Amino acid sequence: MTSTPTAGKAGRRRDPEKDAQILQATLDVLAETDYADVTIELVAARAGAGRHTIYRRWEGKDELILAAIACTDSADLGPDGLPDTGTLRSDLLALLDPNWMGGSERRLRILSSVSAMITRTPSAVDAVTKAIVDPSTAAYRFLIQRAVDRGEYALPHNLDALAQVIPSMAAYRAFFMQQVVDEEFMLSIIDGVVLAALREPSAANR
Repeated sequence: MTSTPTAGKAGRRRDPEKDAQILQATLDVLAETDYADVTIELVAARAGAGRHTIYRRWEGKDELILAAIACTDSADLGPDGLPDTGTLRSDLLALLDPNWMGGSERRLRILSSVSAMITRTPSAVDAVTKAIVDPSTAAYRFLIQRAVDRGEYALPHNLDALAQVIPSMAAYRAFFMQQVVDEEFMLSIIDGVVLAALREPSAANR
């Protein structure tokens, strides 16, 4: 397995439109089929592409799945694309996308397949973390730091750890508990954990 899931093989010009079709087809197959039954041939048939077209881009099934997962963010998680509503809570709520991966039930089926991949291929954990958890963690860290900078909250004792709370708990619920990560669950983390920690009077003095 390669450590960079979106990297293709060199020497041939990539067609972004074809890439997008293949990655979308991968998500469709994951939503309908158990991980063990997902094959390059199934994805190729769904995408209307030859299997060799896929192998020129990705080395195998796991790399293809990771690439598909990595491209599913419906919003730009870079600083310029993040919400700026004036309050941290509103920013965090604005970042939630109930239709990510096609909605909660479809998302659960897809992430269940990813969980099965992790179980069978433990080395995939780092790649999944880089594809899903790390970009969200960076976005949450930016939003929290911006709220601190504008005086909304004191600087927490461990900003990096606090930024990891939402994506890590969501990933644990989806991958290991195999339960839906819905708006109610996300709100419970935002209000009951992240904002509660920031409101502690001693947050900046530990």
